[in-house]
Amino acid sequence: MRIVSERLYNQRLSSPEFQQPADVVRWMGAVQAQDFAGAKWALGLRMRSASDTAIEEAYNKGQILRTHVMRPTWHFVAPDDIRWLLELTAARVNARCGPNYRKYELDAAVFKRTSKILTNVLKGGKHLTRAELRAALNRAGVAADDPIRVAHILLRAELDALVCSGRRRGKQFTYALLDERVAPAKSLTREEALAKLTERYFTSHGPATLQDFVWWSGLTTIDARQGIALLDRHLRKELINDKDYWLPLGKPSARQPLHSAHLLPAFDEYNVAYKDRETVVELDGGKPRMKSWDLLNPTVAIDGKVVGTWKARMNAQSVMIALQPARALKKPEKLAIATAADRYGAFLGLRVDI
Repeated sequence: MRIVSERLYNQRLSSPEFQQPADVVRWMGAVQAQDFAGAKWALGLRMRSASDTAIEEAYNKGQILRTHVMRPTWHFVAPDDIRWLLELTAARVNARCGPNYRKYELDAAVFKRTSKILTNVLKGGKHLTRAELRAALNRAGVAADDPIRVAHILLRAELDALVCSGRRRGKQFTYALLDERVAPAKSLTREEALAKLTERYFTSHGPATLQDFVWWSGLTTIDARQGIALLDRHLRKELINDKDYWLPLGKPSARQPLHSAHLLPAFDEYNVAYKDRETVVELDGGKPRMKSWDLLNPTVAIDGKVVGTWKARMNAQSVMIALQPARALKKPEKLAIATAADRYGAFLGLRVDI
């Protein structure tokens, strides 16, 4: 329980204190966000009071951004963090995308050309959808009918700090020029950026291992070790279950109330930000009740241990939550889940049925 109670506290799940979505994102370093609706709920879980509408508004205003960083997937990042995060991690992401770049015949000359095209069609504060950008690329003579090829063109433009998320147009996502969306910021040295990312991770996600940090950040093991070394006076190391864990200085957090429950969204940082995910899964006869890939789905956590999954079906008036527990639930646990479901309904502004 020591690891899960500390993580619940440091991730601000048992101690939601933030007022603004950007405060959550900045605290966490970055928040995985390929499931946009789920990622908004991930922020809401860590705020004192939040609504889907308010977080959507913050996104449309550019107070939080969504881009590819650290790993080849989308993350929410704070505007004042986006440049140094890209400078630190983009090269590693590009290296991992290299085979697909070559497969779709995307080389330096092509990217130079696509960057010029994207700059020309987006300049002046335009926010364009992927379909509109695909059409612009085709008009300029760049083959853009293959959706995967286009996705990699836009991913590279994100990693090059050329574009980032724009405001949504209905349910559609758009892209905008990063320099028109984000104010200039002071550059960090590589050591400064490495130290900052390391501190953000272990402060908000600890206790965590070196391997956990390598997985989450996309950095090399050498870089991750250097980051920890740079923060020698700001982190403490503890041996837990025969593994070295790093966590922020200070007294351990108070344990959360018994039978507290959380309805975590798909890809929530509590589940996916660690190489070893079995730590948060209940055991049955010494074996995990759930598989590691189950934790990529929306999950039900009781006292910090994942005990099942859930799905939501929505209409204009209500949200139906269907639970799939991995074991029989006790009455106090059911009541805790009902409280968590009510919080989710309030976030959406809908009546809840379980």
